[in-house]
Amino acid sequence: MPTLEWIGKKAVVNHHRDVPFHLLEEVPELSFGDKDTGNLLVQGDNLTALKALLPYYAGKVKCIYIDPPYNTGNENWVYNDNVNDPQIKEWLGNVVGKEAEDLSRHDKWLCMMYPRLKLLHQLLKDDGVIFISLDDIEVSSLRLMMDEIFGVKNFVANVVWQKRTSPDSRATLGAGHDHIIVYAKEFEKIRGYLNQLPLSEKQKNLYSNLDNDPRGPWTSTDFTAQGWRPNQMYEITTPSGIKYLPPSGRCWKNVETVLEGFIADGRIWFGAKGNARPRIKSFFSEIEGYTAWTWWTNVEVGHNQEAKKEMNVLFGATDAFDTPKPERLIQRIIQLATKAGDIVLDSFLGSGTTCAVAHKMNRRYIGIELGEHCETHCAVRMKKVIEGEQGGISKEQNWKGGGGFRYYRLGKPLFDESGKVYKRITFSKLARHVFFTETGHPLEKEHCDSSMIGTYNNTAVYLLFNGILKDKKPDSGNVLTGKILALLPEHDGPKVIYGTACRLSPVKLRNANIVFKQVPYEIKAD
Repeated sequence: MPTLEWIGKKAVVNHHRDVPFHLLEEVPELSFGDKDTGNLLVQGDNLTALKALLPYYAGKVKCIYIDPPYNTGNENWVYNDNVNDPQIKEWLGNVVGKEAEDLSRHDKWLCMMYPRLKLLHQLLKDDGVIFISLDDIEVSSLRLMMDEIFGVKNFVANVVWQKRTSPDSRATLGAGHDHIIVYAKEFEKIRGYLNQLPLSEKQKNLYSNLDNDPRGPWTSTDFTAQGWRPNQMYEITTPSGIKYLPPSGRCWKNVETVLEGFIADGRIWFGAKGNARPRIKSFFSEIEGYTAWTWWTNVEVGHNQEAKKEMNVLFGATDAFDTPKPERLIQRIIQLATKAGDIVLDSFLGSGTTCAVAHKMNRRYIGIELGEHCETHCAVRMKKVIEGEQGGISKEQNWKGGGGFRYYRLGKPLFDESGKVYKRITFSKLARHVFFTETGHPLEKEHCDSSMIGTYNNTAVYLLFNGILKDKKPDSGNVLTGKILALLPEHDGPKVIYGTACRLSPVKLRNANIVFKQVPYEIKAD
């Protein structure tokens, strides 16, 4: 498989493992509406935020859409070659080292994207799909990077979105499209299972009932197929007696016995006079939708000017974003990849379009944005949506308002610089981290209030921390002794027990089918 190399790659390939786990701390005054809907807005660096979400959402996100910086050289983002930003210089210096001094704009972009894509891969469900918007500048590099992280076999499509309504007269060749690169977590689990799209009014108008069929309106399609198959080369006689063979280079779509069944069921149309080549009838009542293809026109899903108008209505012409996406574009993505109640994630949230559309479509969502506009724009936009804002897709979705979200900021890491657990960390917070790093799966239960925090593959995971055993001695029950073992919830199978120390002999641990791990030193960091 072809691979992509760049300066700094070796330093970032496994960097996602080195990112410390941070707490997510709710800001109640910025949360809004019904806070128990499962919707999240997270303010903070998306690399750190994605890592913080793993113990809660690994393997649970059905659809990811991201619109990362396109790296045009003109953007005002911290990884840009034209921006001498101390934040990126420090990050690259710490992660990449001395090589960072020689990085090009493209190297920086790849260093930024790689660890974020690794974490996004972990958050995606096995039958989940990720969509990434880009233009021509980095799309080839992205494809190679995605092949490496997601696997070549999990490539789904390169969607071409017609983003403009007319050519840019300033360009040599006016760019009229963006790419939307689509990968599955496991392609075999989505093969043929992306949702069909609802018919547009124009498509519905193609259905009529020329023969007053009691099954209602229908449209007809060609009854031939490309190629030559001996058992599909028969002669067909129309009701008026005209005989037809397949056209040159084609055969009939089905064998003769299938055709006879279609005729008996009134599903073949020979024209109003019964003398035309056969066509097969498709009834509107039996159509669930249509299969999307990779060419998305601005008529179908909107364009840049439409998106700009949506932003102007929400925030005013002087306080909007330069490159928003239209709500109809995100609607198309969510229609294809999800159903009601599924989780949609956007870690480059920008103006908040993904969350706004997901909310109106009754999907749960997680939006991550670094800057202050997470508060001043994203949260404000979502409040307007909850209050019944009628822009974008609202009327099409019959949106009337409702729901809510919780607003979070990134707090301190779980561990201090010496590797010890911060004193203010609660049992429940550490338990989620311990269970995830031990099993690779998030806890299903919402609250942890037992020393046996969960089971996976018949192995029970226990945590002795912060007096969970109601201050039993020694050291508040955080040391595994014979007495403490007798107090633990029973489990008929292997056990992994985390505690500050163990007083049981290796023989007793083995006989009890226990693996002991010391807090904090044997808690994995990734």
